[in-house]
Amino acid sequence: MSWTEHVIWWHVYPLGFVGAPIREPDDDGPHHRARPLLPWLDHVTALGANGLLLGPIFASTTHGYDTEDFFRIDPRLGDDEDFTILIAEAHERGIKVCLDGVFNHVSERHPYVLDALANGPGSRYADWFPIEWNAPGGPRPKVFEGHGSLVALNHSNPEVRDYVAQVIEYWSARGVDAWRLDAAYSVDPTFWAAILPTARERHPHLWFLGEVIHGDYPALVESSTYDSVTQYELWKAIWSSLKEENFFELDHSLQRHNEFLDAFVPNTFVGNHDVTRIATQIGHEKSVLALVLLMTLGGVPSIYAGDELGYEGLKEERWGGDDAIRPAFPRTPPEGSPVFHTHQALVSIRRRHPWLHAARTETIELTNTRYVYKVSDGAHSLVVELDVTGGASALITDGATVLFGA
Repeated sequence: MSWTEHVIWWHVYPLGFVGAPIREPDDDGPHHRARPLLPWLDHVTALGANGLLLGPIFASTTHGYDTEDFFRIDPRLGDDEDFTILIAEAHERGIKVCLDGVFNHVSERHPYVLDALANGPGSRYADWFPIEWNAPGGPRPKVFEGHGSLVALNHSNPEVRDYVAQVIEYWSARGVDAWRLDAAYSVDPTFWAAILPTARERHPHLWFLGEVIHGDYPALVESSTYDSVTQYELWKAIWSSLKEENFFELDHSLQRHNEFLDAFVPNTFVGNHDVTRIATQIGHEKSVLALVLLMTLGGVPSIYAGDELGYEGLKEERWGGDDAIRPAFPRTPPEGSPVFHTHQALVSIRRRHPWLHAARTETIELTNTRYVYKVSDGAHSLVVELDVTGGASALITDGATVLFGA
């Protein structure tokens, strides 16, 4: 079996995690702020996870998704030596490492953008970006989803394709195991299809996760050659059905999830760096049920750092609206809490039943407030009962033994 069939990611937003300044100027560095991540690797293994899914770590202007240099570690985090140490320490513990590849756009301060705007259509990099040269007020680059500081790349330019391929090759050769392709939904799938197979030829272990919000997931996987995509449909159905006490929504989503599993294995999650924390969205009691779903459904699961500690945080649509969901963490992990022990117990069930990776679900009982399903790979099965009638309870059995719940 491939390592991807066993991985459980612990997803971290590094700049927030280490308390680096996001919008304020920082002095020259490097600051080696990434070093405090090292003690948390033992926390990852104690949790039962074995993957470190990192948010942006390359030199950027502010929040990390506005890259200035893809070949340099952000000095707010550290330097090359810090990266080498982190990879080595993670691999020593059996932890795979995934990097965030922000290849849809770059910072408005990226040197190639500055060169194109300074030298016009004659610039060496003029065709690297879609630019309206005769716009009122001067040349206007195309930007990502209205964010003026995020300049879109021209993915039809072979030089851009080669550049992205070089970035993937450079860091993969240094020990990276996987890539999350940020805003992959905004890039023509043929761009990825021209890059990813070659990367796999050189590094057969690589796994590529495309960030996709909605659309025809199987078709996108086939045309792009992603290994997986972010299962946002299921994420929404999990928290929404629990919050609104409408398991019919979840049941519909799981039927679609079964169809997706026929084509590929999606990345499943109940929290990440872009959404309100699950405990804030539905409360701590119901968030346990969300975790039960995450750990018993087919998929490649990821746990957003802090969710296993009961962290809360509201995502807001305003400047700085991500701060609450991307907080600084203490330098050393706290002692185990009831929330952490619950996560350990459910991750342990996943570990003891690796066949869950690609298992399908079958509905046994369905009402607005009660949902019972069987999850099976054909040779093994578990039965899961979720109930929000006057409270929140969950039960997992293997037919003879209660694995979780009363």
